[in-house]
Order: sequence, then C-alpha cells, then structure tokens
Amino acid sequence: MLRTLCAAALSAVTAFGLAGTATAQAGGNFGLELNNAQAIDGGCRLTYVATNNTGSDLSTTSYEVAVFDQEGGVTQLLVLEFGELPAGKTKVVRFDLADQPCENISRLLVNNVAECTAVEGDAPDCMEALVTSSRSDIQFGI
Repeated sequence: MLRTLCAAALSAVTAFGLAGTATAQAGGNFGLELNNAQAIDGGCRLTYVATNNTGSDLSTTSYEVAVFDQEGGVTQLLVLEFGELPAGKTKVVRFDLADQPCENISRLLVNNVAECTAVEGDAPDCMEALVTSSRSDIQFGI
C-alpha cells in the first residue's frame, strides 16, 4: 500500500513537472528570478534573471516593486527596468539599492507593471504572465 502511494505521488509530481516544462516551452510566461542579493557599500545589489517566454518581442519591460523591511514595513517603491527582451531571450540585470542593507530586506513584492510594450502588435498582459522565484534568502513574489 505504501509503495503504491509513493509510486502514485512520484507519478503525479513527474507529470506536473513535465506539464510545467511544456507550458514554459510553449510560451505564455515572463519569468523573473531574484538570483542574488549582495551587500555593497551600505547598500544591496539585487541580481535578477528575466526570461521572456511570452511569445512576443518586448521593446520595454519594467515592474514596480515594493521593498519590505524585517518588520514588514514598506521602505521603498522601485521601478525595475529590464528594457528590450526579444521572445525566448534571457537577460541578467543588476539593481543597486543605496542605503538599504540586504539584511534589512525581508521581501520584495511585484506591485504592478510599470511598462510592457511589444515591438509589434499587442503586448501580452505582463502581470498575468509573470512567474516569480528567488534563489536568495529574500522572499520575492507577486
């Protein structure tokens, strides 16, 4: 019985993982990963990896992000500009937060799309398409 449950759970996880991979490859999302947060001269350098899987070439892409301190208070509202991102392109971008030590940041919240423009035709809904993740101790999400 336990072996059957484990096998069923493994099958479900594998199927879910493969479905997620197929969806990402088929398009439809804009991946934004907080890859690293590094202390610099009293501030914090945030490194993001942006991946445009929307199927549209984007001429401008930027998101408004709220910065929360360790007590949950908002300390800043930023606009992170990723610029031009052709369909299928991955781009690494760094942003420096002066006078904001990394250890004082508990989480980053994507508040809204600041700008999302397609090279041709209609731009995708860049908030609806957004998928966030973090490799840092700082929480990052929508």
